[in-house]
Amino acid sequence: MNKGQQHWIFGQSIKLFILKHKTIIDRRLISWNAHLYSNKPDVPSVYYSNEVNQERESFVKNIGIVGCGLMGAGIASNLLKKDYHVHVFDINDELVQALTDKGAIGAGNIRTLAKLVDVMILSLPAPSVIQRLMTNQEQGAFSVMKKGAYILDMSTNDVAITRQLHEIAKTYEIEYFDCPLSGGPEGAHNGTLTIMAGGSEQAFPEVLPVLEAVGENIEYVGESGAGQIVKLCHNMVVGGVITLLSEALITGEKAGVSKEKIASILQNGSAQTRVMDVFGANMLKDTFNDVKFSLANMMKDMNLYRDLAEGQQIPTVSSQSAHQLFQIASYNGKNHKDSTAVYEMIGQLRQVELLNKN
Repeated sequence: MNKGQQHWIFGQSIKLFILKHKTIIDRRLISWNAHLYSNKPDVPSVYYSNEVNQERESFVKNIGIVGCGLMGAGIASNLLKKDYHVHVFDINDELVQALTDKGAIGAGNIRTLAKLVDVMILSLPAPSVIQRLMTNQEQGAFSVMKKGAYILDMSTNDVAITRQLHEIAKTYEIEYFDCPLSGGPEGAHNGTLTIMAGGSEQAFPEVLPVLEAVGENIEYVGESGAGQIVKLCHNMVVGGVITLLSEALITGEKAGVSKEKIASILQNGSAQTRVMDVFGANMLKDTFNDVKFSLANMMKDMNLYRDLAEGQQIPTVSSQSAHQLFQIASYNGKNHKDSTAVYEMIGQLRQVELLNKN
């Protein structure tokens, strides 16, 4: 071991000593250390200790999950596997019970949870719900959270509302990150989610260990709202591809080629798409009750995307037809089904068209 390596190891020992004996953690030091660890010199692995990374993560051991549905439950389960103390809250007591059976700590309301945690993860269905749960003066979480705490909003949220919440959080000395997800319930269960993060770049290294505990592909996108912008664009594309695939598969099959054969060739040609990998089985097997991502949630995200696009004065001609098809499916009672229920809707519309012609 050369002198440079010896000096670097000595420096880490001093920083570790300081971290162990400080009663109040200096977040700027933690952020600096995170940068330091990611740019460490070529030191033999035998001289490393997990203790350094454990100290880095120790101040966020108490994590709260608000919303324990398909996504929230998977996130909570992976955090429990990584030995975090996980507190959970949901209006559905059965969902909470399922996680407490695994070792989580149940909370009767969001304020009880908010007082205890260093990091709060939101996995909620609508922007209005997030606003109410966070800002309500009598029942909201902001006013009772610890100074220096973190909020990771893993819901898909409105960009303007996200930025408002970010500004409100700053008045309470709380860091608010928008961290929407891609990968669905399977990715949440397996800890392989893609996470798009927006918020303070300086504070981002402080929450990175938590994100790494539940995700595989983590991207810091930019300032507050940036993660939501990417997610809304992402989901508009996914919804649009689902509608095109649905129409093309039905057209081809009615013209005389099985949809299985068409799908196989698409996936080996220029039309290859990840959407087929994730959602294709439902279209091929007509299993629209096997929910990968609900039609209601896709409809909500499409609405948010169109609000975003129109706010930027972007013509939404391309997305309009897909949006309308999802609207028709929604009006016909398919909200609880998978997003691929638009395939079923196209088939039903065809039947109506045939009846009208006859």
